[in-house]
Amino acid sequence: MRLTTLKFFTNVFFIVTVLFSTSVFAAPNENSFAEKKIVLQISDPNPFKQTLVLNVANNLLKHYGQDQVVVEIVAFGPGLRLLFKENANKNRIKSLAGSGVKFSACSNTIKNMGKKLGHPPELNSKAVKVSAGVVRIIDLVGKGYVLVKP
Repeated sequence: MRLTTLKFFTNVFFIVTVLFSTSVFAAPNENSFAEKKIVLQISDPNPFKQTLVLNVANNLLKHYGQDQVVVEIVAFGPGLRLLFKENANKNRIKSLAGSGVKFSACSNTIKNMGKKLGHPPELNSKAVKVSAGVVRIIDLVGKGYVLVKP
């Protein structure tokens, strides 16, 4: 009986320790403390618009502070060119990503551009593929993000 009791308390201790450590030491939800959540749409190939969307992201970080705003740039259609590996803005993208800005690339657009180019476009290493850019925007808006189309 003593051995069974000891095993029981050992198991309970283990479970409580695991539950406590995951709830206390787990990383907080990335959006939990942000004052504002913004999704920026880029669907235009115009270099001016690409620069503009990056400027808006930078201005949001400056205004609210890196810890008070979550910014995600979603690129689809011709706007995917912003996230091409050799885009002229690659250093700005790297810098903004280092400040927490996320970059989402539409898989549908990647597939379609790949057909036209004969190979999938090489993307910036900071870009994360999402199933569809428009769907990503809709999902983020559903989570309380404000859509801005500079």
